Amino acid sequence: MTTENQHELVTANARYASTFDEDKKKVMAPPRKKYILVTCMDARIDSAAAFGIALGDAHVIRNAGASVQEAFRSIMISQHFMGTLEVIIVKHTECGMSMFTNDEACSMVTRSRGLEALPQDYDFGCIVEAEQSARDDVAWLKQQRAVMEETEVSGWLYDVRTARVRKVA
Repeated sequence: MTTENQHELVTANARYASTFDEDKKKVMAPPRKKYILVTCMDARIDSAAAFGIALGDAHVIRNAGASVQEAFRSIMISQHFMGTLEVIIVKHTECGMSMFTNDEACSMVTRSRGLEALPQDYDFGCIVEAEQSARDDVAWLKQQRAVMEETEVSGWLYDVRTARVRKVA
């Protein structure tokens, strides 16, 4: 069965493919601007439009809360195989990951799926305060030996109400 979302995906892809010209075919996997953007999966964030990212510019990693620990595997691949030398972490206001505690999230999943649904002591990476979370992620990433020494790491906060971004770390 094809859902409405799947149908829209195919339709939108057909439109996009019809404009896929020779320049787009030449874009290489290593990002042209040699940076990684880690941001939240929140549907209110249009990374390309909000941060001026063109096709081929950067690796964009999105996950709940813009967690660099969750994104670490992808960051390592990007750095060691694709030559990226900068990581820009963008957290945001009104993040869903600040709307519940880790205990609440674990309880929700285990009530729904059973006690064995999650690994013991699972951490959802809930956020108490977005600015501090960005600072903590910058500090954590800078401490990882696998990160290339010359890597520039910065933390930012995006306001979902104004669409403005500001550096916090």
